[in-house]
Amino acid sequence: MEFDYVIAGGGSAGSVLAARLSEDPSVTVCLVEAGGGGRDLLIRAPALVAAMVSGRPRLNNWAFRTVPQPGLNGRRGYQPRGKALGGSSAINAMLYVRGQPEDYDAWADQGADGWDWGACLPYFLKAENNQRGASGLHAEGGPLSVSDQSDPRAVSRAFVAACGEAQIQETADFNGSTQAGAGLYQVTQFHDGPRRGERCSAAAGYLFPAMDRPNLTVLTRRLVEKVDLSDGRATGLVIRQGGRRQRIGARREVILSAGAFGSPQILMLSGIGPEDELRAQGIRVQHALPGVGQNLQDHLDYVISYTSPRTDVIGLNPGGLARLAGAGLRWRKDGQGLFASPMAEGGAFFRSGPQVDRPDLQFHFVIGIVDDHMRKLHWSNGFSCHVCVLRPHSRGSVGLNNAHPAMAPRIDPGFLTDARDLAVLKVGARVMEQVLDAPPLAPWRGRRLYPHDGSDAALEADIRARADTIYHPVGTCRMGVDDQAVVDPALRVRGVAGLRVVDASVMPTLVSGNTNAPTIMIAERAADLVRMGDAGR
Repeated sequence: MEFDYVIAGGGSAGSVLAARLSEDPSVTVCLVEAGGGGRDLLIRAPALVAAMVSGRPRLNNWAFRTVPQPGLNGRRGYQPRGKALGGSSAINAMLYVRGQPEDYDAWADQGADGWDWGACLPYFLKAENNQRGASGLHAEGGPLSVSDQSDPRAVSRAFVAACGEAQIQETADFNGSTQAGAGLYQVTQFHDGPRRGERCSAAAGYLFPAMDRPNLTVLTRRLVEKVDLSDGRATGLVIRQGGRRQRIGARREVILSAGAFGSPQILMLSGIGPEDELRAQGIRVQHALPGVGQNLQDHLDYVISYTSPRTDVIGLNPGGLARLAGAGLRWRKDGQGLFASPMAEGGAFFRSGPQVDRPDLQFHFVIGIVDDHMRKLHWSNGFSCHVCVLRPHSRGSVGLNNAHPAMAPRIDPGFLTDARDLAVLKVGARVMEQVLDAPPLAPWRGRRLYPHDGSDAALEADIRARADTIYHPVGTCRMGVDDQAVVDPALRVRGVAGLRVVDASVMPTLVSGNTNAPTIMIAERAADLVRMGDAGR
């Protein structure tokens, strides 16, 4: 089989690219995804994210593990990533957050010309179908449905009020003129029509409406083994289904959209990457590119949970499960209620101190107990709050455990390798404790899980014992113009013709917030860059 464009990875970026490129009936597009079709009830019902994120069992989830982290007492971290059409947008909390304009201006300052805020905002708008309508910072009519939560819990509103007690003022829009403040997240969820209340993954918003196009071929449950190279040019993908290997040819371009872990892994398996890494695995070096797999950044997250005497939060006890079942019936009827909840309903962005010019800490407030990514279950009703450092200084890497494509990559986030991150995280944890102890949450507040004596040493020990990712890995195929850059500002792999990377791995630095909306924006702009390249052929 041969196509004009072959895309590896049907996640957030790959779904957008396949849909946008196939709008041109004169070109053919093939999308290859390792996971399934992305349409099952676990994905469509927002509340059922809790059944997928733990990876026990592995449902639409790669469920990766990291190498031991010295900064986290030698623990191996957990990295859930989506494995289905829609990728991680199929298993995330659906939170629609863009970050701060300064994040994108910093990209441009680091050599990613054309990726400043002024250039990126039109692509956020192109993607968006916001329930609130169009404005200078929002749009309607795009493929990605962005909604207000239809029925947030009273405890989430109490959380916002509690943030006010800590001098974090309420905001109605984290993507407005300023990000700072506390409020309820908007979510990527259908807000009208027959799919009202369902998750709007990138696949649901972009790809599924395009699936009947004759020029688009979507292959699921196929593992990408490597990029096929000939005379320094990418000419296709080698893929596998079961024991059967197949080559998919690309007349114009191969595009890797396998994410911050998958895209560098595929490059290295193809012989593109750091020479020492490739030779250690017995892979012939096709093109030495030292930055592949480097520059890994992620948001380290610390959680405090409380049991609750109230029944209007989530509990895994018989009463709570009965209420959840009833909520499921309501959701099937009208798309509203608890089953439509993102679970992480409330949040806040705030500064760690007056010397900081913009928010560098984020809260996620969850209407149930979250312990070790839902892998440690508690039967009590309860709630949780997360805090993460938005712009970490720590850096990690992605490498190969061996040369077998089915083997998970070697993931080393390097959490807390820079002492500045721990200092800021401790400030955020202290503010979080203040918020959770505030009077508005008193009716819901029961017993705190993992209490400590309140000392600085005890807080640091608890962070090192329990902190882990909040699921925002980026940066491992960084764009730029220096020798460590993997792709140029047009997202073309440096030194290899006909090959691009389009996903969160190209971000030079983390954005100040959740990464799904920015990844979709990157793919929207990449589709235009690809078209511009065609125009210049």
